[in-house]
Amino acid sequence: MRSLRIGTRGSPLALAQTQEVVNALKRKYPNLLIDIVPIKTTGDTIVDRSLTDIGGKSLFTKEIETALLKRDIDLAVHSMKDVAAEVPQGLTFPAMLEREDPRDALITYNHHPLEDLSKGTLFGTSSLRRQAHILHKYPYLSVIPLRGNVATRLKKVETGEVMATLLAVAGLKRIGLLEKITKILELDEFLPAIAQGAIGLQCREEDYDFFTPLNHHATFQAVSAERAFMKALQGSCRTPMAGHAYIEGETLFFKGMISDPQGQNMHFMSSQGPASQAIHIGIEAAEKLKQ
Repeated sequence: MRSLRIGTRGSPLALAQTQEVVNALKRKYPNLLIDIVPIKTTGDTIVDRSLTDIGGKSLFTKEIETALLKRDIDLAVHSMKDVAAEVPQGLTFPAMLEREDPRDALITYNHHPLEDLSKGTLFGTSSLRRQAHILHKYPYLSVIPLRGNVATRLKKVETGEVMATLLAVAGLKRIGLLEKITKILELDEFLPAIAQGAIGLQCREEDYDFFTPLNHHATFQAVSAERAFMKALQGSCRTPMAGHAYIEGETLFFKGMISDPQGQNMHFMSSQGPASQAIHIGIEAAEKLKQ
């Protein structure tokens, strides 16, 4: 009987995502013995500084990937939006679960509409993408850093420490907090983070075939286009960038955005083509933006 050690961050959201993977594995391999191994990452430990200042995306994955390479775990579960463009040699993503709602949710103090917030109102976020979007539409708001897990950020809004923030709808849904949402922002006006809402399974290359049966192909293709866009633009936490891809029939539709942090120089680009050419479509959109 095969056993499997799954590495994940220890936050309630990360553990909820890991449980989704466990359920999928149990459906495919009913006799599999599974042990969940919570791993504290640098991003979880340092919460008083922005990700930009302390190193970017890999802060939420590096320790987990190291454990995978050292064979301390057999599988890693990540929020794909936390995964850097470059993946360590020897590791691969054989599967992604079906994507949850990719949109952003606005959370405001006492559910005040965003339009009603006055000049200088504190808007908390550590995402340069969200900052750029907000300042593009509401330049009179004051954006300040807001770190911590979902519960921490929600509490700071509820107590009025900040008057508003943005969180992923997918995360709120996975931990049963949809009632906290003031408004869900539609994709045509507010593009999400690259790969937002997608859960990725990462393993060593020799274990690839064991996990591929769990893959949701349409999600994998869409996220591949988005990550190709990010990689082509050399995206990181220092770059306000967004992108979303979806598939209808055999066609993949992609829309991407890049901006300065203040949202004053924001550019959008759309691209489409056969879903089988997902990576090319993402790269194509990035090249158009570069031009």
